[in-house]
Amino acid sequence: MNFSRRTLLKASAAMTFVGGVAAPHVARAQQAEFTFKFANNLPDVHPLNVRAKEMAAAIKTETNGRFDLQIFPNNQLGSDTDMLSQIRSGGVEFFTLSGLILATLVPAASINGIGFAFPNYESVWKAMDGELGAYVRGEIAKANLAVMDKIWDNGFRQTTSSTKPINGPDDFKGFKIRVPVSPLWTSMFKAFDAAPASINFSEVYSALQTKVVEGQENPLALIATAKLYEVQKYCSLTNHMWDGFWFLANRRAWEKLPEDVRTIVAKNVNAAALKQRTDTEKLNATTRDDLAAKGLIINQPETGPFRDKLRQAGFYAEWKGKYGDHAWDLLEKSVGKLA
Repeated sequence: MNFSRRTLLKASAAMTFVGGVAAPHVARAQQAEFTFKFANNLPDVHPLNVRAKEMAAAIKTETNGRFDLQIFPNNQLGSDTDMLSQIRSGGVEFFTLSGLILATLVPAASINGIGFAFPNYESVWKAMDGELGAYVRGEIAKANLAVMDKIWDNGFRQTTSSTKPINGPDDFKGFKIRVPVSPLWTSMFKAFDAAPASINFSEVYSALQTKVVEGQENPLALIATAKLYEVQKYCSLTNHMWDGFWFLANRRAWEKLPEDVRTIVAKNVNAAALKQRTDTEKLNATTRDDLAAKGLIINQPETGPFRDKLRQAGFYAEWKGKYGDHAWDLLEKSVGKLA
């Protein structure tokens, strides 16, 4: 499947129908032996949901209709914090969540978001498919959640603004920026002397539109699919964090599934994650021109001064202390020395 900008634009035209995406599953769910809900915070046209639909169809086929996966995108079932509560209680069975937000429950899960740590995708997958990812999954399991092996890609995060481009760390001083509800984001932007505000993603567009904040930071694919270019003027390609989505399961619901069904589900979820990674990397690479055509003024600052500022502010030393030497050593195995 070639997930192109044309595909994105065609799908965006159908966004008015997002509210009904789960409806076609209702009749089939009554015939299935197992019906699981999969909630996420992304638009219906995002690569994660495109691949999730394929994945759901494949699972249904391979289980001979025994397992029906209902997909609820775009915060239909609540904010990230709402859905995290639901995955723990069993209100939903599956949920994809950024490790940086999951860190409110599993502190180690945010380590992939250390500012300016990953220079490229090669270093990301070396870490997250290797020892660091295995360590984080072990910590998630301790929180009584099940988690799939492969993390899904949310891309490198960029900074948008309605007031000015970000050319260097000094441009963050006093900058009112929306960040997810996560201590790591707040800590990093405070190290830049910015004014971070923790706001759930479902409220980001309105916060930008009403000037509650000047800017926000997200991967290009999400800036495009959520149409944030409508309420922002500048996009600075800071690449300040890499972010991904862990595919979480309610442990009780997951362990109740027969082993053969679990095997089919896990195989398809992990295969879809790998395809979605390719989709997202390609989309982020092509979306830059599309966003520029929509009016965003794009610049690409050097990352070295930002990393130097974080080091001088004690950011890396502080978070090394929080994660512990073992986790930090696993990170530095893939990205080199930080602290």
